[in-house]
Amino acid sequence: MNNTYTSEPQMPHRTKMRPLPVLEEYCISPHHGFLDGLLPLTRLSSKKYKKWEEIVAELPSLLQEGSKVRTAIDELDVLDLDDTILGDVRELRRAYSILGFMAHAYIWATGTPRDVLPECIARPLLETADILGVPPLATYSSLVLWNFKVADKCKKTEPGYLDLENITTINTFTGTVDESWFYLVSVRFEKIGSSCLNHGLDILRAIRDGDKDGAVINGLENLAAAIERLSKALMEMETKCEPNVFYFKIRPFLAGWTNMSHMGLPQGVRYGAEGQYQIFSGGSNAQSSLIQALDILLGVKHTANAAHSSRGDSKINYLDEMKKYMPRQHRDFLYHLASVCDIREYVFLHISNQPLQEAYGHCISMLQKFRDNHIQIVTKYIILPSNSKQLAPKKKEVLNPIEPNTKTCACSGPKTASSKTIGTGGTRLMPFLKQCRDETVAAVKTKNKNKN
Repeated sequence: MNNTYTSEPQMPHRTKMRPLPVLEEYCISPHHGFLDGLLPLTRLSSKKYKKWEEIVAELPSLLQEGSKVRTAIDELDVLDLDDTILGDVRELRRAYSILGFMAHAYIWATGTPRDVLPECIARPLLETADILGVPPLATYSSLVLWNFKVADKCKKTEPGYLDLENITTINTFTGTVDESWFYLVSVRFEKIGSSCLNHGLDILRAIRDGDKDGAVINGLENLAAAIERLSKALMEMETKCEPNVFYFKIRPFLAGWTNMSHMGLPQGVRYGAEGQYQIFSGGSNAQSSLIQALDILLGVKHTANAAHSSRGDSKINYLDEMKKYMPRQHRDFLYHLASVCDIREYVFLHISNQPLQEAYGHCISMLQKFRDNHIQIVTKYIILPSNSKQLAPKKKEVLNPIEPNTKTCACSGPKTASSKTIGTGGTRLMPFLKQCRDETVAAVKTKNKNKN
């Protein structure tokens, strides 16, 4: 669904016809946002899948010698999904998370990747992914949204029980604190983001109600403050995740099978010996529904760019492509929100209302700051380590699927390390992030141009 906006300040009639989305109808919690109100399961309940749980729990040790994890997975029986999984969404999410971890471990276990997933992983992964409406590999949902647990000592009713000191991951590839922290910062980010969704919907309701008592301005001010909290939460990454540990030990396992010809996956991965080759992007923060919801709320539009696309296609908008990697209900929420959101048009229509203009501008400034912080994190955790490969352990120098061969890189512009570096989602990382930042700033610049 297209969420672009016309340059003329004209309120679309469609927004008055369709009801605003209700969070709970899309498995979104008013208190926890896209984390949902249901805490993830830490284990599948059926003993039938005991071997799955054992392997995923032992991944850090099995991956110390990559061939061991492949041997362990190859020895698994091909299991069908029974009613314990099919009848409970938390069981289904847990199965999908486990299978995604095992799939990536199997493919990237050594310096030479495998391009065929065994049937014991491929068949149930394809089935769980299809039901959940996500691709069959590790995604932001399986690594973050459905991969955390709350400390036993913490009461689930306490307001701060999802604070960083109260949560930990269920599974990791490396067993390091760094990897856990990398996922948990995103968990906390999503929790804080629930207030952004609530404020955004409050603003939309205020617009429909005629903006009684300046509710729109108040809502925009609240939204700006919430986005600022997101920026601060993002920078928490630096406290317990070391850049070199992330880049050389963790990040290789997050890569998908897009733009990986230089690593030995020219056609992607086959799901089962008889399956077709398929290409999917790896886990990426671009798959966070929250970030795209903020763009929709504030009317920030992003254009397609072949240089930044994961597939090098000028007609494919990378962020639209990443919607396919979100759980189906979250994706549907974004489409619904885009069809009714008229905040930016409302601001355009009331160009003489200076407090309104300032409140909207503050939101854009905070979103710009968030994207600046994101670029800062990417520079520290990806760009700088990619320029210092000699610091990497020798074993991991071979396994580095996130740094493309310069001969196969199709990016435009100066051939700097930052312009060549490919994200785990398959896009040219730094140019893409800078484009997103610049397009955020453009949202308010266009408004000011119309004003003049």
